[in-house]
Amino acid sequence: MTYRAGVVGAAGFAGIELVRILARHPEFELVAATSDALAGTRIAQVYPAFTGVTDLAFSTHEGTDFGSCDVVFLAVPHKAAMGMAPDLLAAGATVVDLSADFRLKDPAVYEQWYAPHTAPDLLARAAFGLPELTGDELAAAAERRAAGEAVLVGCAGCYPTATSLAAAPAIRAGLVDAAAPVVADAVSGVTGAGKKATERTHFCFANENVEAYGVGTHRHTPEIEQILGLEGRLVFTPHLAPLNRGLLSTVTLPLAPGVKAPTTEELVALYRDFYEMSPLVSVMDAGVQPRTASVAGTCRAQVGVAAHPAGVIVATGAIDNLGKGAAGQGVQCANIVFGLPETCGLEEIANPV
Repeated sequence: MTYRAGVVGAAGFAGIELVRILARHPEFELVAATSDALAGTRIAQVYPAFTGVTDLAFSTHEGTDFGSCDVVFLAVPHKAAMGMAPDLLAAGATVVDLSADFRLKDPAVYEQWYAPHTAPDLLARAAFGLPELTGDELAAAAERRAAGEAVLVGCAGCYPTATSLAAAPAIRAGLVDAAAPVVADAVSGVTGAGKKATERTHFCFANENVEAYGVGTHRHTPEIEQILGLEGRLVFTPHLAPLNRGLLSTVTLPLAPGVKAPTTEELVALYRDFYEMSPLVSVMDAGVQPRTASVAGTCRAQVGVAAHPAGVIVATGAIDNLGKGAAGQGVQCANIVFGLPETCGLEEIANPV
């Protein structure tokens, strides 16, 4: 069975990555891609990579009938998705949101970091979309959809995905001090900042430059804390690097008192057991670290882990911020909700060089 899919905000970086994935997905048929600014313009005219792939043109948000869509992906800014999701759900569509609007369970926390939430009743209803760590929520959403309910998925952000995939196995195994700070330093490519250029992301400022930003104030902090159970203990510092795509997070995890320090080989075995049923996550051999270039253009994640003689675990996670960090993860979640193999349409391998 083929499911009809629409993308709202398809002209942005995450939106056009959704178009790229859905254009060749064997079970989802892309029937609508919206952009108010580019309405009436063929996708291939704006993004020539789609020449010969699709003749679909952008349409307006308001002028597009999503009533025939089985699933609608929202690739819109924070605060916009919460205004769109209720009507789409009421029309019977499953909604997969790539923004932050339905990630945080507590509306007070959302308001602290973003703005007042206009659809707080949907926060409890939304499944959190990080399949390797919240598969139970997505499985429950799949059951509700099979029973005829239109379901909502709030996909994890890019920094939370890489950071949480790196840290979760050690934390859930009880190896990490439950009272000490956890430090996460992460580096992202420029596409993570969106399509509109700013003084930070303009080529002349971003090229040949690496800088920290949002120090102590970045909005992904509460999301990572929610996933990992680190409320008030996460020291998260994001950095911008002159890459188009790719994100690497390095997490320093202090060992819990009384825990015998594991070897790197023991940690690798623990992590491989944890991700045994996660086909899009690869745990690197001892002494081998993840590379952003090895996952660029894919929905795959690479995770590395090492024991440090200072009594800490150092875990690293590499993803494509547009792939596993956004569009790819959205499709992975939709696959699960629609009862498809989670890797369906996501089998890409990164360019080796």
